[in-house]
Amino acid sequence: MARQLIECVPNFSEGRDEAKVRAIERSIRATGVLVLRTEMDPDHNRSVITFAGAPEAVFQAALRAIEQASELIDVSRHAGVHPRIGAADVVPFVPIEGMTLQDCAELAHRAGEEVWRLLGIPVYFYEAAALRPNRRNLEDIRRGNFEAARRQALEDPERAPDIGGPALHPTAGAVILGARKVLIAWNINLRTKDLTAAKAIARKIRASSGGLPCVKALGLPLESRGLTQVSMNLTDFEVTPPHIVFEAVATEAAAAGVDIEGAEVIGLIPAKALELAGVRLLRIADLDSSRVLEHRLDQELPPDELTQFLDRLSPPLSPAGGGSAAAAAGAMAAALGSKISRIARVADEFAEPMHWFAEAARRDPAAFENVLMARKGGRPEQIDAALTRAAEIPIEIAERAVALDSALEVLLHRAAERLRSDVTCARALASAARECALGTARANIAAIQDAALQAQLRTRLSAAGSNEQ
Repeated sequence: MARQLIECVPNFSEGRDEAKVRAIERSIRATGVLVLRTEMDPDHNRSVITFAGAPEAVFQAALRAIEQASELIDVSRHAGVHPRIGAADVVPFVPIEGMTLQDCAELAHRAGEEVWRLLGIPVYFYEAAALRPNRRNLEDIRRGNFEAARRQALEDPERAPDIGGPALHPTAGAVILGARKVLIAWNINLRTKDLTAAKAIARKIRASSGGLPCVKALGLPLESRGLTQVSMNLTDFEVTPPHIVFEAVATEAAAAGVDIEGAEVIGLIPAKALELAGVRLLRIADLDSSRVLEHRLDQELPPDELTQFLDRLSPPLSPAGGGSAAAAAGAMAAALGSKISRIARVADEFAEPMHWFAEAARRDPAAFENVLMARKGGRPEQIDAALTRAAEIPIEIAERAVALDSALEVLLHRAAERLRSDVTCARALASAARECALGTARANIAAIQDAALQAQLRTRLSAAGSNEQ
């Protein structure tokens, strides 16, 4: 099964209170996805958290982040120069590997249903997920900001949310969910407090004013730095790469008698964008990924994932433990089952479990990290909630290990004699996964204070094969 990987780059209407932003980041990390970067800007009063992972994990992380943002951010009291309509303002899903824009659009639609059902926050869809042609562009949905949108959503059906409402949430506003290609969020700062120049340059270069294709731009003040900014989104950097935009901004700034202070990337930038700049600025005619040292090393020397896993498991203070090891054992058992099924030319029932166990090996330590954070000052019910999640993951590992062993037992009787030793090995690994996971779950359940919650989890534990009651 080909690997499926997507990126999510949610923007939150908070860039001044670091504690709130870190709380949102922790809620994302708790799901086991890879958090790539977190950025805050006090003038924009906005933060951007970039994370990536398997589609379902990213889906859950996005929901957790929206929920946390809605609890911490009151958009009706928000003040900042960046346009916004909600606490969790924009949440795009971006296909990276093994996924299409349509796949991400479907994920956005499913997330929108859950946001309204669970949180009561209305949802708009944009870009590839848009349900109406006039909502493809983000700026069209967000025009007038929260203050105008909450009034217009009630007065004009054309401004009502796609899901929920029509009234916006009084403090969380609305969430704009979407699916899009990789976007470069890029700002060029001008050494002047005069906003006139920044707005004029933005108007000159943006596509909507007849400027550069696939470029969105605004002129914004940066009062804390005594600067102004041309804030841009490059929606297709292969059509208009950053170096072309920089040259255009530099030309317009020079004509206005304004110096450039510098440029900044928000989030991450694709390597190809830098390679395109190298072709133009360094005049290397045949520059491509194959000529970049690090790319060639990545291609020829792929990372040893087992060594990386062991390096995460072995440190004394690592959050990875028995649950992670149990999931790894389950993944190996399923991998052997998948291999033998294909050799024996029977239906492969093991590829999906293999990927599930591998993902669980990443989720388990994140759940335990959440327990440690809750214990640093959380209320008893918050600690119990974190412990419950930390118990549920190994319980599910044990449940799936039981199902995996049953499938392997069937395979044992169908495989040729020469393959049965591998099936026996796989069954031993599945048994180890079950026992390790049960032990981890048992320890987490014992720490829960709520007796009813303990009893409920112990019932599941018993069903997975434990004698604990």
